[in-house]
Amino acid sequence: MAATSWTIDTTHSAVSFKVRHMMISKVRGTFGTWQASLAYDPSSPTTARISASLDTTSIQTGVADRDAHLRSADFFNVEEFPKMTFESQSIEPKGDDLLVHGDLTIRGATRPVTLKVERTGEGKDPWGNHRAAFAAHTRLSRKDFGLTYNAALEAGGVLVGDEVEIEIEIEAIRAPA
Repeated sequence: MAATSWTIDTTHSAVSFKVRHMMISKVRGTFGTWQASLAYDPSSPTTARISASLDTTSIQTGVADRDAHLRSADFFNVEEFPKMTFESQSIEPKGDDLLVHGDLTIRGATRPVTLKVERTGEGKDPWGNHRAAFAAHTRLSRKDFGLTYNAALEAGGVLVGDEVEIEIEIEAIRAPA
């Protein structure tokens, strides 16, 4: 069976992140607007192809002032770089999971990243559509992508941690044969 196109159900999917704040807690956020494409054969998952484009202007942390700062030139510089993208390059099995190796581009900087992907379920929905779900995560250095803004804290340390945890939940609907 050849890889089949799947439509991402964005109402049942999410792209989120966590990053240390003041070295003591984590700030969480999401991207509200994004698109992705998936070509996938459940019997041959290593042949899958994945691409995604996230609208950096849609970043949401629940604090309007922080969101505005994240959109500024200090961070995503959305005026110059309104999108971040991911393109898979290869996929390998890792136990029950998959390692999706690909290129992530943020602020014009492209770096290789690896997503650890768990296939969380598959089956028919009440309307006869075949669905599959996946949970993916990775960690990356924001500095690798030119996101270097920071401020030293009086007690030591920095305002924003370097390591960013990315979590992705995807529910996809197989295209009709």
